Amino acid sequence: MKTAFYLGAATAALIAGGAQADQITVAGPWLSPEQEVVREIFDVFEERTGHEVSYVGSDSFEQQIVVDAEAGAAPNLAVFPQPGLAADLASRGFLTPLKPDMSAWVKDNYAAGQSWVDLGSFADKNGDSQHYGMFFRVDLKSLVWYSPENFEDAGYEIPESMEDLKALTEQMVADGVTPWCIGLGSGAATGWPATDWVEDLMLRTQSPADYDAWVANDMKFNDPKVIEAIEEFGWFIQDANVAGGTGAVATTDFRDSPKGLFSSPPQCMMHRQASFIPAFFPEGTEVGVDADFFYFPSYADKDLGNPVLGAGTLFAITNESDAAHELIAFLQEPIAHEIWMSKGGFLTPHKGVDTSKFVDDTSRKMNEILLGATTFRFDGSDLMPGGVGAGSFWTGMVDYTGGKSAEEVTTEIQNSWDALK
Repeated sequence: MKTAFYLGAATAALIAGGAQADQITVAGPWLSPEQEVVREIFDVFEERTGHEVSYVGSDSFEQQIVVDAEAGAAPNLAVFPQPGLAADLASRGFLTPLKPDMSAWVKDNYAAGQSWVDLGSFADKNGDSQHYGMFFRVDLKSLVWYSPENFEDAGYEIPESMEDLKALTEQMVADGVTPWCIGLGSGAATGWPATDWVEDLMLRTQSPADYDAWVANDMKFNDPKVIEAIEEFGWFIQDANVAGGTGAVATTDFRDSPKGLFSSPPQCMMHRQASFIPAFFPEGTEVGVDADFFYFPSYADKDLGNPVLGAGTLFAITNESDAAHELIAFLQEPIAHEIWMSKGGFLTPHKGVDTSKFVDDTSRKMNEILLGATTFRFDGSDLMPGGVGAGSFWTGMVDYTGGKSAEEVTTEIQNSWDALK
């Protein structure tokens, strides 16, 4: 059964003008089942325009796209799971800027639109900033998970601000229950959940500009602003605040840590983690009934809006053609987003989508948080050099939970960054 569609302005103009059908190649990281959903989206585009789209997904996309670009054999478009790789290719002249009106369109049509322009803009080989990337499919990290039954039994209410969340944490301790479950264990990647905490807290204690400067190391890692965010994380992992005490944080596997929400009696009342974490809830747990979530709130006494931390994929043109630009234009239309929304596993900052098309209330509620964001920032550790973001930052946070000071840990991380230069 074919997907129903309407003609958007760009594709209608294409047909009216009698433009020639073309072959479009797209490469990205999506494999089955995502690949099948992408195929449905491209089917609609093909039916509208007469173009043919060939998508190739790979679990080694990040390596292959560099090889293909250097060989002069890049696909027309590539789907980048991280802005850093796209930025590198842009600086080497391997990406084509999007149409001049794209920045204005994103600002007008995406929630926190300037954030998405910033995240998709990179320096070209001359050092000039250009808008190269259109984000399509976003992941949300700024969430706190809880058991509605546990909250109802105890008479707790969802906090509206960070001050309220801290007060609730203290109230729980006073009531004799443990507020938080936190686990940093992840095999060779142990420590990454703490970097997410710090990134979320940087966005809530400092400006977006400060966050960007920190991620780029224009602000040193041992700057007092970074130390403040890490010490805010330290407040949450005090012995009384976390299941098992501070000493258990680094040794608890992140996949096991949310299970304390569902034990009897509960080992904890809250768990901060991204939208993927229900995959590790006990079998049979129903989100919206047995578990729910709320926005990891911002401070009421700081003028920083409602920032959201997350990740996402972006489309960029790696081998320019008119048809490649037409496919980007199609991705601006709500239907391109709504097809995937109806399948699940998809969030979008596009303000023009019909949110009734979401596959379930959980996805719709998560997307409301995304649409309510005043600032969106990408996972900072993913944008840092691998030796820092996936190295010394991880181990440094483990050391911090083990008792090292924030000053000592951040200085060691900065030294590791300096050693890469």
